[in-house]
Amino acid sequence: MPVPVFEEYEPAADCPCPGCARRRRELVLRRAVRAGGHPAAHGARRALVLFTAAGVVLGGGAPAAGGAAHPAGPLHPAGPAGRDTDEPGPETPQGGTTGLHGFPLTGPATGSVVTAPLPTITRTGIIERAKRWVAEKVPYSMEKYWTDGYRQDCSGYVSMAWKLPANEWTGSLHRYGTKIAWADLQPGDILLFHNPDNPTKGSHVTIFGGWTDQRRTHYIAYEQTKPHARRQATPLAYWTNSDRYVGYRYLGVVADDLSVGGDPPSSAFPGARRFGPGAANAHVTRLGRMLVERGGARFYDKGPGFAWSEADRRATAAFQRAQGWRGAEANGLPGPHTWRLLTTGRGRDIPPVAGQSPPPYPGRGHFRPGQANQHVEALGRQLVRRGYGKHYRTGPNRRWSEADRRNVQDFQRAQGWRGGAANGYPGPETWRRLFR
Repeated sequence: MPVPVFEEYEPAADCPCPGCARRRRELVLRRAVRAGGHPAAHGARRALVLFTAAGVVLGGGAPAAGGAAHPAGPLHPAGPAGRDTDEPGPETPQGGTTGLHGFPLTGPATGSVVTAPLPTITRTGIIERAKRWVAEKVPYSMEKYWTDGYRQDCSGYVSMAWKLPANEWTGSLHRYGTKIAWADLQPGDILLFHNPDNPTKGSHVTIFGGWTDQRRTHYIAYEQTKPHARRQATPLAYWTNSDRYVGYRYLGVVADDLSVGGDPPSSAFPGARRFGPGAANAHVTRLGRMLVERGGARFYDKGPGFAWSEADRRATAAFQRAQGWRGAEANGLPGPHTWRLLTTGRGRDIPPVAGQSPPPYPGRGHFRPGQANQHVEALGRQLVRRGYGKHYRTGPNRRWSEADRRNVQDFQRAQGWRGGAANGYPGPETWRRLFR
């Protein structure tokens, strides 16, 4: 006899199929009966615990032959379920949707679309709120709530930064944003991965703080993870399940005049007051990186950095002199014309020093799987300059990759080397010839 379409589907407690497993997990994450949740959730929680215990004792098993099939359920908009991987995912078990300080939500149940007016906030405001938890080193917890009322896990962190009226989770945050491409990310947007088959395995969300490099391979991520809230450079989109993350922009975001925490998205000149002694902002960082790309790397010992330095002034002046400018036009402070040439890639590069010798060979240990350092990036850039960069898909970076090895191998073979002399790992002679 067919089941009526309005009758709620109750998952079997001992069925391991994806549909039943997903349904049991959904019921477990619902609110308790005393908080207005469905009574079936209590039974599902008990069934899930009993089923897990039985699996430990009996060692699991395949479903009986001829058993009824169960629906797998639709995938979440943030992407398909996370694949099995040997890489550890973020330890961020998911809490459900709750009110501030964990109080039960009131009013009608939330649906798939948000219709109520949302609090508005600027991008700068989102990042400033995110920085508070980083500065206070708010410890990670799925069960505790910080003094501002938000749950101390990754989705509670985003709820706080977006100034949402309640604590959301990775399965509901997408309702408060609009999906965007990675190329369109701006500070205050989020990168979200929700695993609908098992929300506690791999599901995570980070706040995008800005690009860290011109090739857009890494970004500043604000995230709540063990042991506490942090801010750090992160590969796009994340260390694990990277291809499963989806960008979202908060529906209540309003414009402000300056992006925070990374490369400003606009190529318009930000104004002379953004540069010079005492200046510290994302535009200074972007200027330095553009100057490095145009031949100014020798002026920087450590940077480019967030704060204006003498290295920035000297590199800017060298670029201005390369255009044939003199006097006040080459004072080392960027104006609209300097900025336009840098952001559009036009004008002449900073010339190398006459008779300059190649950089010293740093040693074989820097060019091995798992290594990440400035020498790997310098090698990659030089390979591209010499026309041996065809294996890069996103451009060279600080982490050694198979693309680096294959490009080095192409260069070695062009020297007439074969066998072990063309293994793709640069030695002193490869380095000397590449940089001469």
